[in-house]
Amino acid sequence: MASSHHKLVIIGSGPAGLTAALYAARASLEPVVVEGIQPGGQLTITTEVENYPGFPQGIMGPELMDQFRSQAHRFGATSVYKNITRVELQSRPFRLQADDEEYTAEAVIVATGASAKLLGLLSEKEYMGYGVSACATCDGFFFKGLEVVVVGGGDTAIEEATFLTKFATKVSIVHRRDELRASKIMQEKARKNPKIAFVWDSVVEEILGKTENGKKSVTGVRLKNVKTGKPTMLKADGVFMGIGHKPNTDLFEGILEMDPNGYLVIQKGSTRTNIPGVFAAGDVADSVYRQAVTAAGTGCMAAIDAERWLESQHD
Repeated sequence: MASSHHKLVIIGSGPAGLTAALYAARASLEPVVVEGIQPGGQLTITTEVENYPGFPQGIMGPELMDQFRSQAHRFGATSVYKNITRVELQSRPFRLQADDEEYTAEAVIVATGASAKLLGLLSEKEYMGYGVSACATCDGFFFKGLEVVVVGGGDTAIEEATFLTKFATKVSIVHRRDELRASKIMQEKARKNPKIAFVWDSVVEEILGKTENGKKSVTGVRLKNVKTGKPTMLKADGVFMGIGHKPNTDLFEGILEMDPNGYLVIQKGSTRTNIPGVFAAGDVADSVYRQAVTAAGTGCMAAIDAERWLESQHD
């Protein structure tokens, strides 16, 4: 098995990982970014990004990530397009295995992100970024004056639905049960909102859409009542998945400290994990904000933390 040693290895290639790479490269750490086989993080399934500072006209998600990568490479970061399948972080140098290659590192930044929980429908995949979204704060603005559906019944769904009422004329919450799981205070807020409607005991069976002039758009959803089996159609210009997120931390189970939902626990005011020399940045440690700009910010912090920690090892 081929092996190579590095001062710093960054696992993950979204805004957090690539910002960490930029700062680490500028600090002459020559970081290696293990980008995975689908590089770029969640922004690669986002069509247009309008809330990232510095792009007043907006920018396509994949293009933004390409720019992040180019900037990091310009200062000496390198990327490998493999998946890390095994980690040994209990002793230094840290060992990371990817297929037939082993990387050893003096420090590691984990920026593996989180994935939105989805329904697993083919139509959901087809219209993702074209009317289907898992982030209301990212995409709500595009649905000004339109009607949308939010799937779910927990805090995430109610938060998304409430936020979307700032833009949409109607928000229909589709829930498979006949009562919400969200906290009582949030339920009350949603029920009082005249723009929010509830569709109980129902699941989304298909997302309906059309393609005009080469552009895809959502037109509605086909629902099924779980008690009667009766199908219904619901008109909608957008569908938001509000069934939560799962941090991509399976690889670190039993090694790095996590909260009950699997997010990495970092020390207050830093990006340090419970293992010295291992840092976490972006959505993998953030269950609250989950924005590209906040992920990039913690990527910067992780690189600075890693640089300072590496320096302290040689004092």
